[in-house]
Amino acid sequence: MELQTQRLLIVPCTNQSLSIYAAEGFKMGGHINNYLKELNEDPSLLGWGVWLVIEKENHTIIGDIGFKGKPDREGTVEVGYGMAPAARNKGYATEAVTEIIKWAFSKGDVQKVVAECLMDNLPSIKVLEKVKMEKIGAKDNLYLWQLVK
Repeated sequence: MELQTQRLLIVPCTNQSLSIYAAEGFKMGGHINNYLKELNEDPSLLGWGVWLVIEKENHTIIGDIGFKGKPDREGTVEVGYGMAPAARNKGYATEAVTEIIKWAFSKGDVQKVVAECLMDNLPSIKVLEKVKMEKIGAKDNLYLWQLVK
């Protein structure tokens, strides 16, 4: 299972994919280790957790994207993403978010994708606006977003 855009390869994060694409400069967050443990216990999580964002040109990991679990009873999933500093402001996040939302909506049980971002995270706000997510509210210092199928 993999997704492709013009410039990116997006693959589910597994121990195998990490060993294939591991590259200097990619800082693996704790959420990846947690997800790999959960995936080991429940293989049906594949696709509903972390995906690696790989630049096709040089086959290096430039970030990660994914969902915070399987769709809930209402068919909602939450998307999250992060790009390495060197990969920011190049449109990669927008490209990756667009593709992974398309993948989620291709699954019959997803009706809505939600996201949240810090109110002062202007680059992330721009990404969510570009992928046509609608700002639906705020809580604490976060904006809440949604895109309905």
